[in-house]
Amino acid sequence: MKAIRMHAVGGPEVLRLGEIDVPQPGAGHVLLKVEAAGVTYGDVMKRQGGFGPDLSLPAGLGLVAAGRVASTGAGVSAPAPSTRVMAWVEHGYAEYALAAASAVVPLPDAVDLREATALPVQGVTAYQTLHDAARLQPGESVLIHAAAGGVGNLAVQFARLHGASTVIGTASRPGKLKHIRGLGAVAVDYTDEKWPQHVLDATDGKGVDVVLDSVGGDISTRSLECLAPFGRIVTFGAAGGSPAALTGMSLMVKNQSVIGYGLPGQMQNPARLAEVVGKLVQLLAGGGLEVTIGQMLPLEEAEQAHRAIAGRDVVGTTVLLP
Repeated sequence: MKAIRMHAVGGPEVLRLGEIDVPQPGAGHVLLKVEAAGVTYGDVMKRQGGFGPDLSLPAGLGLVAAGRVASTGAGVSAPAPSTRVMAWVEHGYAEYALAAASAVVPLPDAVDLREATALPVQGVTAYQTLHDAARLQPGESVLIHAAAGGVGNLAVQFARLHGASTVIGTASRPGKLKHIRGLGAVAVDYTDEKWPQHVLDATDGKGVDVVLDSVGGDISTRSLECLAPFGRIVTFGAAGGSPAALTGMSLMVKNQSVIGYGLPGQMQNPARLAEVVGKLVQLLAGGGLEVTIGQMLPLEEAEQAHRAIAGRDVVGTTVLLP
């Protein structure tokens, strides 16, 4: 089968298309015929060496995929072959991928397989950062950094669905700011030195109750300037290159708090994740949630997909089509 492999740690050029054997499902596993593979920031981190020095090379990439069940291993009675599914997978940038049966979620016909690839990682992250980490309450205000990205795009929608009084999204380019406004949020350019003041202006000087921060660095630190008393910052990434540097002393002044979130820690409870994804599938099937696919490329252009993500040129999610 065709598959993308990384032959070294480094830039997008280490990704190469090759031929490997179709994997066979062992006990408790399912083999998917991949029709759409999601590209996530976790894939970019793995390629850059963020998963540690002990990575065996060449290695596959791809945390999520959607398609149809091709076959099942011993002890797996469902989902049956040909069922439309999405899953957390092993090496999804390929024509076939393996997944644990507990990590497979059947999909109704109303859900597009390409859109479904946004749910297992980006959708779950957006939902849990707001609902489980920040514990957002109706009537509270929310600031979402990188709001035009795969996670941010969905987080804006979840915040509005949950009854947030004001939703503010940051981005750095005119096209992305326009997209954020189209989602019904206030758009703020975080390359503007005065961006915290713009956030304060949008909340009548009160500041926001919740900040979702995947950027880190100076963006995290300056978020305190527009965070309300007893407000919460949820940090779940450092796309800007450096982690959040928030001290206990800086938080004490206004009784604020920082909450960490990481999806890998949630992978130990696949039943809980499947429950969250089930909710997201219902929203998507019913039209209550929209997935923006900003980049849809053939499998052999995985390198280009990674370059666009690293260059922050993509709105929404990226999908590879085997």
